[in-house]
Order: sequence, then structure tokens, then C-alpha cells
Amino acid sequence: MRKLAITTAAALTALAAFCAWGGWVYEGQWGTYGTGDGQFNDSWGVAVAPNGTVYVSDRENHRLQHFTATGSFLSKSGVRGSGNGQFDKPTGVAVAPNGNVYVADSWNSRLQYFTSSGSYLGQWGARGSGNGQFLLPEGVAIAADGTVYVADSINDRVQKFTSSGAFLDKWGSYGSGNGMFIMPCGVAVAPAGNVYVADTLNSRVQYFTAAGSYLGRWGSEGTGEGQFMGPWGISVGPDAKVFVADELNANVQGFTATGSFLARWGIPGSGNGQFQSPLHVAVSRTGARVYVADSYNHRVQYFNRNEPAVTPSSLGRVKALFR
Repeated sequence: MRKLAITTAAALTALAAFCAWGGWVYEGQWGTYGTGDGQFNDSWGVAVAPNGTVYVSDRENHRLQHFTATGSFLSKSGVRGSGNGQFDKPTGVAVAPNGNVYVADSWNSRLQYFTSSGSYLGQWGARGSGNGQFLLPEGVAIAADGTVYVADSINDRVQKFTSSGAFLDKWGSYGSGNGMFIMPCGVAVAPAGNVYVADTLNSRVQYFTAAGSYLGRWGSEGTGEGQFMGPWGISVGPDAKVFVADELNANVQGFTATGSFLARWGIPGSGNGQFQSPLHVAVSRTGARVYVADSYNHRVQYFNRNEPAVTPSSLGRVKALFR
């Protein structure tokens, strides 16, 4: 009886996983090359606000754009420069629970933050390797308590700050050992507080406690499931599923919180669901939609979770667990 109960539970778990993770399907896109409203010259970073609207860093246009959940233009802010509210090649974007927007102003070696409507609030950072200094800050993530994590890519580390920029902690150094990085470009925070880092030139993902203690890793260089060729952006959904934008493989992959492979979609190209250098990825607050900054196609694409009908072949896979 005990064996049957365990087998039945395993089968139900497998069936639920199959139904929930059959794949992700193309839903829509916006953006073309240019400088007008809703156009991009390298759509680089993407983030979803608590109200479902979407912010995109338009890197070579040196600005931030704001859209509805399906891509209708709302507003823009920023011009090239180093003054307050100006940018020099902005990259990562994150939105705090209170709606404030944080932008990695990469070539100015700083972070800036704004109200949801784009009003400048403050900044921190300078070029260097000291605490609170940056060499090409790339990824940004905000925890539920407002703590800010930054992937400080050329310094091969993650830095941690209060919501107003006071330095709290850092971890990482150059290398391939546990807790070491080679040009980390993406960072994300799970609902429970664990921190995930796209360790780009090590072709892997590492994850840590909120205090930076190493927990685990997955990935290697290659083109197979769970392998990467330039994992760049990373995002964690409300169900703790992890999504990674893999630049050179031109795809997005989904994993469990501990790195078990779940799904993959995308091939090189310019068609629907195809990518040229997907750099950052963001999950909606419900977990049902994934946004991808398709940088060299100068657009954002978004995808919905596909929950396929149960087929004879899928039932056969589950029935096999009872044998």
C-alpha cells in the first residue's frame, strides 16, 4: 500500500509538471529600430512593475521607456549625459515593490532610481573597485524588503545596498570556483530571498542566500538543455521558477529553483519567437507571462505559458510510473 501511495503521488506530480511546463508560446511583441517613441536601438534591460507595466532600457538611445503590459507606449526619460536623470548606455532595470525604478547606468558606473513616472530620486556609485563602486554595473534586482542587488560585471562580484544606496555587503571574485564569477551580468531575487546570478563567462547560474552564502549552481558551456553560451539575464517568478536569457544560443530556458531543466524556447532569427542576442528577461507578477529583451532585433517579445491538453503519449509517460 505504501509503495502504491508513493507511486501515485509521483505520477500525479509528473502529470502536473507536464501540464504546467509543456512549453511557452509566443504572444506578442513591440519595437523596431529607431529613435521614436516605442522604437529601440538595443532593447537591453526589461522589468515588470507591480501594476503590470513594463520598463525597457533603450541602451544606445540612452533612455528608459515605459509601456503597458502589451507594449503600448506610455512615457520615456533620459538623454545621453552624466547629469541627474541622464544615461550613458543604461543596461539592467528593476522595479521595487513600491514602484520605484532602478537603472544600471553602466558607462557612468552608477545606479539611478526614479519614481514610477520617471521623476529623478537619487543615485549612487562611481568608477572603481571599492565598496559601492562599479565597473560596468549590468544586472539589478530588488528584494521584497527593498534591498538592491547589483551584478558588478567587470569587478566579478555582486554588491548589496539599501533602497537608497547605502552599501551593505558584497561577494565574489574572479574565478570558476563556487561563489566566484567571470563577468556576471544578471541577478535576480527569489520570493524567499535567495539570490540567483547569471555567471556569464562561466556559462552557469549560481545561487546564494540573501547574505551571499553559496547554495549551489548549474550549467556548463554548450547547446543542450541546461547548457549555456552566454547566460546574460535572469529572472525568478512568483512560483520560484528561474528563467535565463542565453545570448549566443538565442534562447530562453526555464528551471526549478535548484536548477532542474523545465523548458526551452527560441532559435536565432527575426521571426516571431526567434531572437538575436536576447539579453534580459522578466517574469510578470502572476508568473504567467515572460518578457524578453531581444536586443539586436530592437524589440521586446512576450510569451505565455502553454498548458497543453493531456495526450495519449503524455498519459503513457505517467502510466509508466505505475509499472
